[in-house]
Amino acid sequence: MRRLSALALLLVLPALRAEEGMWTFDNLPLKQLKEKYAFEPGKEWIDHVRLSTLTLGGCTGSFVSAEGLVLTNHHCTRGSIQRLSTKDRDLVKNGFVAMSRDQEIKIPGLTYRTLMAMENVTERLAKAVKPGLSEKDASLARAKELDAIKAELEKKSGLAYDVVNLYQGGETWMYGFKVFKDIRLVAAPEIAVGAFGGDYDNFTYPRHDLDFSMVRVYENDQPYRPSHHLTWSTEGLKNGDLTFVVGHPGRTSRLQTFAQMKYDRDLGIPAYLKGAERTRGILEEYGQRSPEHARQVQTLILGVNNGAKANEGSLMGLKDAAAMKRIEDAEKALKAAVAKNPKLAATTGQSWARIEQAIQMQKGYLKEAQHLGSARSTTLGQALALVRLADQLDLPVEKRLAEYRSEGGLKTLKTRLAGPAMGMMGQAPNPEQELHLFTRGLEDAAKELGAKHPFVVAALAGKKPEEAAKAALEGTKLSDPAVRKALLDGGKKAVAESGDPMIQLARKLEPILMGLRKKQDEVRAILEEHSARIAKARFAVYGKTLPPDATGTLRITYGPVATYPANGTLQQPFTTWAGLYDRHFGWGGNEAKAYNGEWMLPQRWLDRMGQLDLRTPLNFSHAVDTTGGNSGSPVVNRKGELVGLLFDGNIEGNAGRYYYDDKVNRSVSVDARAILESLVKIYDAPHLAAELTGK
Repeated sequence: MRRLSALALLLVLPALRAEEGMWTFDNLPLKQLKEKYAFEPGKEWIDHVRLSTLTLGGCTGSFVSAEGLVLTNHHCTRGSIQRLSTKDRDLVKNGFVAMSRDQEIKIPGLTYRTLMAMENVTERLAKAVKPGLSEKDASLARAKELDAIKAELEKKSGLAYDVVNLYQGGETWMYGFKVFKDIRLVAAPEIAVGAFGGDYDNFTYPRHDLDFSMVRVYENDQPYRPSHHLTWSTEGLKNGDLTFVVGHPGRTSRLQTFAQMKYDRDLGIPAYLKGAERTRGILEEYGQRSPEHARQVQTLILGVNNGAKANEGSLMGLKDAAAMKRIEDAEKALKAAVAKNPKLAATTGQSWARIEQAIQMQKGYLKEAQHLGSARSTTLGQALALVRLADQLDLPVEKRLAEYRSEGGLKTLKTRLAGPAMGMMGQAPNPEQELHLFTRGLEDAAKELGAKHPFVVAALAGKKPEEAAKAALEGTKLSDPAVRKALLDGGKKAVAESGDPMIQLARKLEPILMGLRKKQDEVRAILEEHSARIAKARFAVYGKTLPPDATGTLRITYGPVATYPANGTLQQPFTTWAGLYDRHFGWGGNEAKAYNGEWMLPQRWLDRMGQLDLRTPLNFSHAVDTTGGNSGSPVVNRKGELVGLLFDGNIEGNAGRYYYDDKVNRSVSVDARAILESLVKIYDAPHLAAELTGK
């Protein structure tokens, strides 16, 4: 399709601010890099950093040795460390270092993946959607074709493929991954150091966190030897040095319509924050029973707080009138460009209105979407998944829900359902905790939906919430993986004949949940169809000069170590060990125990303070465009060497989900020099330092 003239393009193109952009590997901003930094990475550099990086499912990691050693954040493995801990061996509190390979602890249930192949299937997908199809039928046609493509690629390559939608559906790719399932814990600091400052310091700067952990990937019971791993830099960063972040940013919403952003501002995020506040209260209530109960939910509370604080920042951004005016003006400019082009007007002119109609539908089931489901019960969640899977497999493939059509997806689901039970944030549930969570979940559903709502009637069956939760949990056998596997193997007949109270409850709830799912699918089909139309119109106007929204897929972003204005001054580009100890002593040291000891250092760190070079950089601020999911991302220099480990952003940058502000958006990373020094001088692990540096 013909692009706009250069003059017209300048008039409507939204300003790309400084280092804005989480760029896909097929469309790196090589020209901008060369013009601004006199640096143009070649194919070898690009392939090296890509193949050294892993997705951990919500976080990122990187190979940092020839023996499969992986570096990521402490907070990315904290749930796993919690599962490996006991009352008498608290690895979260006390940290862990394997002094030899046989001490490395296997972490059950983890899957790491490396992106090996990418294929653009946009044109093939377009041919599968015949002209004149309804939004629903077009969505079904795309899903069917994607299933076929996925099956072909997986059979041909042996890789596991994911469907990747970019530019709001303007492009569709298939990404192929090598999968690793044998992951073992190697090293992690104490949580007092890995999350120094707790929730108070989270999303702030200056920071003083040693937020790292190390695991090792094994294959065939031997350390995996990756084809690529990052070399540990021997040169330290300086203020102004160019950095690159390679990772899997979770999700941004910068290409949403203005109406979608208003929905998030007025309804979506406030509803999320209300739910997070309630969840935090439920977990804190449980933790008050004893110190051991508090230990069990510590990581869960940190996770809830992290999500809440991030969304609070996003909400503040959406309430910034000047920023929202820029977004609205950019959308008006695109609409005007579409209106002037007869072809674009015909396909896309009504898309904004259709999305607004879908949002109105979405508002109608918002409360149900929050409370219909497992009511915070891991076991009910398993039961619902077993019931739905049995129902879906009893249907012809073409009539199933999209996620139940591919053989690869079904295999993954069955493996998960037959494996160890995982509760909130990947933690294994215990009976007492689950009863507490389930009871409160049922109470919330009854309060918010009303006693006469079909879900509440079916879930409670005339009982009080605690009685209903106790009856279902005391009689169920679903905690036994063998019982779940038998139901999987027996299919719909076994599920229908099961006397397990959780399965029976799930069968009563499933028709109600499917009613909600149909509403959600209708809205999703409209949003997907018309977001894709707008994306294609944006292509026609701007080309690929704008990066796509983050989607959890591998990206590169870049920018210098940089300060920024805050609190009436400029923030320092680096913090140091000296600053860490200053925070500790400034709050009164271990005697004061201020604010639950959030700034208290472990005794080992006080005893060995004199061994550290207090000038060593600990954290640094850099102007790179990142978001949740980038946690654990390697920070590399021009040579492709590892110089840091990204773990956070500043509070001013939380609006980055919707727009980027180069003046204050900053990411925060652990300096590689601090990790190395702590391994040698604090944790008595020179063997790991030697593996990292090759010395």
